[in-house]
Amino acid sequence: MIPESFIQELLNRVDVVDVIDKSVPLKKAGANYSACCPFHNEKSPSFTVSPTKQFYHCFGCGAHGTAIGFVMEYQGLSFVEAIQDLAKMAGLTVPQEAYDPAKPAPKVVVGLQESLQQAANFYKAELKKSQRAIDYLKARGLSGQVAAKFQIGYAPAAWQNLQSIFPHYENEALTVAGLVVENDQGRRYDRFRDRIMFPIHDQKGQVIGFGGRVIDPEDTPKYYNSPETPLFQKSHELYGLFLARRAIRDAGRALVVEGYMDVVALAQFGIEYAVAALGTATTPYHITKLMRQTDEVVFCFDGDNAGLTAAWRAAMSALPALTDGLKLSFLFLPKEHDPDSYVREFGKEKFEAEVKVAMPLSQFILKHLSENNSLQSQEDRVRFLNEAEPILQLITAPRSAMFLRKKVAELAQLSAEEMQSLLKLPSLNKTPLNVRPKLTRTTLSMQKRYCLMLLMQPAMASRDDLSWAEGDSVEDILLQQTIETCLNHPHSKPVVIMRELENRVDAKVLSELERELNVLDETLDMALELAGARRQLHDAYVQKKEGILLAQISEKPLSALTENERTLLKSLGNKPSQNRA
Repeated sequence: MIPESFIQELLNRVDVVDVIDKSVPLKKAGANYSACCPFHNEKSPSFTVSPTKQFYHCFGCGAHGTAIGFVMEYQGLSFVEAIQDLAKMAGLTVPQEAYDPAKPAPKVVVGLQESLQQAANFYKAELKKSQRAIDYLKARGLSGQVAAKFQIGYAPAAWQNLQSIFPHYENEALTVAGLVVENDQGRRYDRFRDRIMFPIHDQKGQVIGFGGRVIDPEDTPKYYNSPETPLFQKSHELYGLFLARRAIRDAGRALVVEGYMDVVALAQFGIEYAVAALGTATTPYHITKLMRQTDEVVFCFDGDNAGLTAAWRAAMSALPALTDGLKLSFLFLPKEHDPDSYVREFGKEKFEAEVKVAMPLSQFILKHLSENNSLQSQEDRVRFLNEAEPILQLITAPRSAMFLRKKVAELAQLSAEEMQSLLKLPSLNKTPLNVRPKLTRTTLSMQKRYCLMLLMQPAMASRDDLSWAEGDSVEDILLQQTIETCLNHPHSKPVVIMRELENRVDAKVLSELERELNVLDETLDMALELAGARRQLHDAYVQKKEGILLAQISEKPLSALTENERTLLKSLGNKPSQNRA
């Protein structure tokens, strides 16, 4: 484990501008630096880097983060690897907190992500002990290097293997994380047994789930995924995307295949830009994620009926997310092949040649609609239009929609105007929906405003402020924790304070604060802004307290009031009205 204190020191030492400039040349733009975003294709720069805040932010695709986040995202490194890379740059040695087995295990609830990472480490270690599992992977043509890259492991056949690394095997976190199953009789056992294990990573490189593949072909099911958890939603994640991001940007395309072994086998042959859906059809979420990496997505399916059905589902799921700058294509392999077997028989060059001539989305749609329709009779053409109408309704990208509508009209032997009058299709003159996240500005609460100013100048935090920073709402807690953190880290950069707040405040309100920090105008007089926010918060606190006291005093008869209460009541009555000019 890497101590949190070291991570904070590292973030204080490294300069996010220097880190990013080594990979993406930056240009000075006022107080900040700018460049074209490395995480999506654009012609004019919308990617900014702030030396003061130590954050990067893209106004186009919404990518943002710290120096650590950039190294992970751009180079495809895990969190630990990114820390080691930055430490080398800063001339620091990464300390390790070693686990002492002689000491009793701490009686704490194990976190979900920590549980999954420990399980991943266990499965990797078990793979080295299982000659049967190693032989299986070798027979599939996988090298040790590729297995290590994808952190492939093995879950032994026994029922409670994970009990050896989780002394508190009954911990609820293990069932929530999908590692342990509890039956109706209350007996607990490992979910994955006698399977090759494929860890599934999120965009930060953290393990959020697993896919398990059988070794014995007689066992079922062939693939077994983690269940839905707070960390893992199948419809949102793509296997291999974290590792493939650099290769996707270099190749200019992403390849979507059906299985884990397809992704790994293609990587073995140098095709490292492949990802896979996790036992579910491709969703608009998947398309949106891929659009942040590239403007070309190729779906690769087996040429059998199951493959054609999966391809059609993928096409229909992609239509709502389609933009005019995105190229979607479909590659159908011979019926006897999947990507794994095809690349082994024919090699990388032949496979990539097929990828480059994959069928465009519009051609695939028209082929599917007319495949069992001769379009010879009036009835044929009516059926064709009826089947095309719901598809055309899904496409909001104006140019793509226009060309497809024109082709559909030609096949139906109608003019574009005639077809438009017959079908209920959305107008193409409206601004198309943008699937990329837009930055929306909301009115900032005074608590958040004050916290923003403190992040920019933590040395101005005052312990006196804690006397009036009270309340139990998420924003009140944010205010209290920000003041305390700034008092403890008066000379730290905003990025360090934000990291310290991660485990102390509500994730949603912290995310909102980070978004506001990214777009904060650095030309403001921060000291003046802070003084104004502090005064308003203090006045609001005093007014609230006075209101409570006044309500308490008003309930007493005048004769029962103490001298102090009479004086207070008189002073409150003499105060000018808040609404008076």
